[in-house]
Amino acid sequence: MLSSMNEQAVVRVKPNGPYEVSGGVPVYRREAVESEHGEPLTWATTEELASAALYALCRCGGSARKPFCDGTHARAGFDGAEAAPTDAYAARATAYAGTGVVMEDDRALCEHAGFCGNRVSNVWKMLAGTDDSITRGEVISMIERCPSGALTYRLSADARANEPLLPAAIAAIKDGPLWLTGNVRVERADGEPFETRNRVTLCRCGNSASKPLCDGSHKAAGFRDG
Repeated sequence: MLSSMNEQAVVRVKPNGPYEVSGGVPVYRREAVESEHGEPLTWATTEELASAALYALCRCGGSARKPFCDGTHARAGFDGAEAAPTDAYAARATAYAGTGVVMEDDRALCEHAGFCGNRVSNVWKMLAGTDDSITRGEVISMIERCPSGALTYRLSADARANEPLLPAAIAAIKDGPLWLTGNVRVERADGEPFETRNRVTLCRCGNSASKPLCDGSHKAAGFRDG
């Protein structure tokens, strides 16, 4: 059951405008910590930003005070038309069975953070070796660090998804999307809700073809949050 804070925490997608956030959700800046080989290892929180009961976050990519909105979307004629899938994750995800773990993957949600692989292998290949508990644990840890929730896992075929316990929060990933955690509700511009999930990434570069969800377009667009 969600806490009362989570029930009040809502991100509303405004038509051709920003994300309106209510419920006093805290906002942070976070970035990936990389190895000497450029492999993402973990997440680091670099700053806690001021938050309020109600505030607006930029989704056009043009605000001069990112991650907050400064009205640039109106001056720039931002087209925020939404094209994200509205059905449930379970209906789209593909299951991959290992030993003691079943990974599910929805490529439509991938934001290309890179935690699913390293210079040696990746979770898809590593599943074949999950009869070794060390490999199994590494696969689970890599899946749990996926910010978009494109990757999830179950401990058996008939078990429910095993999710990390995350706070209701929003993180502006360095030069990347907004990362929502802790089952923060997201409502489309038409007022209808998306499936509420523990991990979600929302576009803030303005280039995603799957708005309001991130599809990794920020990398090709060279998005920088300043």
